[in-house]
Amino acid sequence: MSQEPKAIYLKDYKVPAYLFESTDLRFELFEDEALVHAELVITRNPACTASAPALELHGHESVELVSLSLDGRALTDNDYVREGEMLTIATPPERFCLTSTTRIHPESNTALEGLYKSGGMFCTQCEAEGFRRITFFPDRPDVMSVFRTTVEADKTRYPELLSNGNPVARGLADNNRHWVTWEDPFPKPAYLFALVAGDLQHIEDRFVTMSGRNVTLKIFAEEKDLDKLDYAMTSLKNAMKWDEETYGREYDLDIYMIVAVDFFNMGAMENKGLNIFNTSCVLANAATTTDSGFQRVEAVVAHEYFHNWSGNRVTCRDWFQLSLKEGFTVFRDAEFSADMNSRTVKRVEDVSLLRTAQFAEDAGPMAHPIRPESFIEISNFYTLTIYEKGAEVVRMVRTLLGEALFRKGSDLYFERHDGQAVTTEDFILAMEDASGQDLSQFRAWYHQAGTPELHVSDQFDAAAGEYKLTVKQSCPPSPGQEKKSAFHIPLAMGLLNEKGEEVELPNGETTQILNVTEFEQTFIFSGLSTKPVPSLLRGFSAPVKLFYPYQRDELMFLMAHDSDGFCRWDAAQKLAVDIMQALIADYHPDKAMVLDGRLVSAFRSVLDAEGLDKAMVSKVLTLPSEAYLSELSDCVDVDAIDAVRKFVRHSIAVQLEDRLRAVYQENDLDIAYSPDADSVARRSLKNLCLSYLMSLETEASLQLAKAQYEKADNMTDMQVALVLVAHSSFRSDAKALLADFYQRWSGESLVVNLWLSIQASDPNEGALSRVLELMQHPAFDGKNPNKLRSVISVFCAQNSTHFHALDGSGYRFLADRIIELNSQNPQIAARMLTPLTRWKKFSAARQALMKAELERIRESGDLSKDVFEVVSKSLV
Repeated sequence: MSQEPKAIYLKDYKVPAYLFESTDLRFELFEDEALVHAELVITRNPACTASAPALELHGHESVELVSLSLDGRALTDNDYVREGEMLTIATPPERFCLTSTTRIHPESNTALEGLYKSGGMFCTQCEAEGFRRITFFPDRPDVMSVFRTTVEADKTRYPELLSNGNPVARGLADNNRHWVTWEDPFPKPAYLFALVAGDLQHIEDRFVTMSGRNVTLKIFAEEKDLDKLDYAMTSLKNAMKWDEETYGREYDLDIYMIVAVDFFNMGAMENKGLNIFNTSCVLANAATTTDSGFQRVEAVVAHEYFHNWSGNRVTCRDWFQLSLKEGFTVFRDAEFSADMNSRTVKRVEDVSLLRTAQFAEDAGPMAHPIRPESFIEISNFYTLTIYEKGAEVVRMVRTLLGEALFRKGSDLYFERHDGQAVTTEDFILAMEDASGQDLSQFRAWYHQAGTPELHVSDQFDAAAGEYKLTVKQSCPPSPGQEKKSAFHIPLAMGLLNEKGEEVELPNGETTQILNVTEFEQTFIFSGLSTKPVPSLLRGFSAPVKLFYPYQRDELMFLMAHDSDGFCRWDAAQKLAVDIMQALIADYHPDKAMVLDGRLVSAFRSVLDAEGLDKAMVSKVLTLPSEAYLSELSDCVDVDAIDAVRKFVRHSIAVQLEDRLRAVYQENDLDIAYSPDADSVARRSLKNLCLSYLMSLETEASLQLAKAQYEKADNMTDMQVALVLVAHSSFRSDAKALLADFYQRWSGESLVVNLWLSIQASDPNEGALSRVLELMQHPAFDGKNPNKLRSVISVFCAQNSTHFHALDGSGYRFLADRIIELNSQNPQIAARMLTPLTRWKKFSAARQALMKAELERIRESGDLSKDVFEVVSKSLV
């Protein structure tokens, strides 16, 4: 960058000056270049009030303009201005045809935006602003056009030529080349454009829509991966059926395609009719994929399919509205996954992610509302706030309206805005108009950043039989927002009497939604004979931090009796957190620690309970993560958190060893692998027991883990056993198993990623040296985002004591990688910066080291917009 980049502001939005009636593209693909021929039919936008507006087209500096014509007349350098990423034609007619030819170089495009090569395959990634790396076009989401695309390439190397829409023509060309033409009848913005050309195989199926239309379904991959596509196909068909039944949304084209790509910055992309997926989100079979991998495939396939309506048919007016499509669609895919599996477990998993990573984002230098007011680089705003918190905001709308009115509101939203580029306000208005409810105050969730806090206290008047619950809300300052107005927070709650029975509430139910709309409110419940124990934030009804002075015995009571599955899990987490925080605060390396026996008793009770969902038992018995304990700390003591967590884990294993071993054996069944919910739950509980037993570091536990590794018929059991041995003190056994694992799976890229991650997260001494060695291993590719994440991101995020080493070596390592990646792949570089951005959470010594590395990155030279924005905001 020659100069400091400038921010873009929502307040400066203006409608496009021109509309694009049609876009006709022809790609000539070669090994050392690609030629892109574009024919655009353009008209003046009647909504634009400017007189004689200029035509502005985006085009990346890497795009070579070969020719440009307007209504058949060749334009010269005097007819337009090209500056930075903008090409401007001063006074075009009201309606005209603009034709151009551009030359681009996909083979050297390491940013993986626009058109690039992944292995031997051409593919695209155009969201958010990748289309400008292909040809000149208004690369903004509110300019929608009907696309016709012809792709021409060598027939032998690229037998499959794919793009958006339906195939309408194909033929042969000279020099062993062939071509295919695709037409997409639905107007779309450029970010939804897609193209794939490669030597691919596919599986095929059909889906009959609710109106009786036959849709062809194809999932493409390299031939070696054909055996890993069936689960994605099943997930796709389940998602199509679910969306029809739950939202009344039917697919609209004759064909729906998914392509698996190994080099991809994101998880997947919802391009109209041609979804491009990171291989990690579509390939799955028992031998190579863990249970969590299966669940990820199911969720991501559904997510991208659901975008066909919440994102494609109705899209964003501008990128400030990104959560309009992403938050709504994450909510939809979460509900789908909950219906396909355990609803409570899914909720626990989503909340765990929010409380650790998203709450941390809310408290950090990049904090922003789900509808930001400004940004420098939009790629930096594909965040947990936009996605996961955005989904929670949609969930709260459904909670406030109820399921029936929420469905009515979504129907109105889709019908009112089909084929349009709209805003978050349009979504809320549809919900208000359909329900008749006023969501004025609720809108604060869209424009206020930060995580609200609820401080709850209570009082019981025995004589009057009256119980008062007082709720105070606040929200900490965030960048640019010192003071916040009161949020509208739906607080779901219940009351339990002394026998553990649910108390009937004024609404006639045992769960009631309290509408918290003021900074302080008191809610009164009458007719009680004894003081109840409150069950608060049931189902995690709002993305807030809740504080109530639970005693440890009350938390054990809730663990045993609460009817709300989420609150039972949350009580276990709170009990463990309370005990562990006390140990952390009192920690000294030379001081013996003593574990409160109530935690062991509570865990024993859960293990002994009959009829509990095994998936929930596993979640309840999982200790709070280091990341969550760090997020709860005012000043993160990395060493204390690590030592205390290991101590508590070991103490539980010592006292419950026999029971843990028995539960392990009960669930270690010799049956064929299945990714169904019950089987996943059984394996989850079995492997949690094994992890506790391995913390004992005994020969017996080692042999148990090695036996599981050897007999495993699935990647879940094999990976867990390998992790436990590889991260133990049994170094020779670890080395042997790691070598065996690599020998078995060296030909499977995604499994090799697991192998890399296991070693990058190994907490034993010499961690950074091992990471540096891994980066020299033939299996590591520094241009592949999946490999970068498997080694660098895992080390920095999951190997805390070594990343936060007091000599600063971990921080220097990450800064060096950011400086290298800045020019190679700015998106990945910016995302990997996150661990350094939280420097203010640590001790003075670590703060100084982390800040110094951020400053070194800032001064390193020509920073991309992506990296500059994160670094500059972090140093404020």
